Amino acid sequence: MTTYLLAGGGTAGHVNPLLAVADALREREPDAQVLVLGTREGLEARLVPARGYELLFVDKVPFPRRPNRSALLFPARWRRAIAQVRGHIRSRGVDVVVGFGGYASAPAYVAARRAGVPYVVHEANAKPGLANVLGARGAAAVGVAFAGTPLRGGEVVGMPLRREIVELDRAGKRAEAADAFGLDAERPTLLVFGGSLGALRLNEAFAGAWQDVLDAGWQLLHITGERSELPDPGVPGYAMRRYVDRMDLAFALADVIVSRSGAATVSEISALGIPAVYVPYAVGNGEQRLNAASAVEAGAAIIVPDAECTPDRIRSEIVPLLADHDRLERMRGAAASVGTRHGSENVVAHIDRALARSR
Repeated sequence: MTTYLLAGGGTAGHVNPLLAVADALREREPDAQVLVLGTREGLEARLVPARGYELLFVDKVPFPRRPNRSALLFPARWRRAIAQVRGHIRSRGVDVVVGFGGYASAPAYVAARRAGVPYVVHEANAKPGLANVLGARGAAAVGVAFAGTPLRGGEVVGMPLRREIVELDRAGKRAEAADAFGLDAERPTLLVFGGSLGALRLNEAFAGAWQDVLDAGWQLLHITGERSELPDPGVPGYAMRRYVDRMDLAFALADVIVSRSGAATVSEISALGIPAVYVPYAVGNGEQRLNAASAVEAGAAIIVPDAECTPDRIRSEIVPLLADHDRLERMRGAAASVGTRHGSENVVAHIDRALARSR
C-alpha cells in the first residue's frame, strides 16, 4: 500500500488542485493512504476534513521579507517546521510527497529531501510562488499549469480540476442550466463574473452596457458577488445573481465569458473550450495577466486591462465580438488546444514516475 502526503494550502488556489489530485489517487487506488499536510490557519483546515481526508499539521512559517523580530525568530521556527514534517513522514511511512505551494509545501520539500523520500511539485500560477521556486530545484518531477511558467524542470500538465468541471457535458446540461437561471437555451449567452466576491470594475461596466448586449441578440448571466449592491433591472434576458453555487450550470450555458483571470478560472474556461475576455485584477505583481497569456497567445481569449473596462469598451470591443461568429468559432478551437481536463491524471503520472525512480 502506498502512502501519499499532499502538502499545500492557505488559499483555494492551492487547496482545490490538491484535493482534485487526492480524489484521483483515492479513486484509482482505494486502499492507498492519502494524507494532507497543511496549517491550522489556512483554508485547508476546513476543506480537507470535509472532503474526508486526514489533515496533518505543520506550523505556518512565512519567509521573512524584512529584518525584524520575525526574521530573527525564523531560523528556529523553520527548523521546527521541518522537524514536524519529518516526524509525519517517518511515523506514517510516507512514500512520496506532492507539494502545491503555500506555507506547508516549503518545509515539506526540505523534509522529504532529508528523509530520502521523492517529492513532486505542482505550480498552479504562471508566476510561481517562492516555495515552489525553491522546491523545484530538487524535485523528482515538476508540473505547471501554464506554458512559460519559469520553474526549473517544469512540464505543462495543466490544472487539476474539480470533478464537476471535468465531467461537465455542456450541451447535455444546457437546457437544465437555462431553466435554472430563467433564460432561453436557444439564445447565445454571455456570462460575466468576478469570483465569489465579485469584481466592482466588471459590475460597473456592465451596469452601463447590459442593454447593448441584449440589443445584440444575446442574453446576459451576470454574477455580481455577494457584497454587490448593483440593482437588478429585472428585464427578460438579463439574469443577475449575487452568488451561484452551481458554476457548472453557468459554464454549461455560457457561449462567451467575461471574467477575472485567476489560475483556476482560466484553466476551467480553457478546459471547457469557451471563448473568453479576461480583465486581470490589477493588484499584485501581474499574476492574473500572466495566467491569461497562453490563452491569449493561442487566440482563445482577449485581454481588457482593468482600468479600461468601461461601458464604452464593452460596446466598442465585446459587443462586436459577440457578432463575429467566425472569430468565436476560432476562439473555441483555440481554447481546446490550450486547456485540458486531464490535469489530475497528469500530476498522478508525475507521482508514479517519481515513485518508480525511487524504488
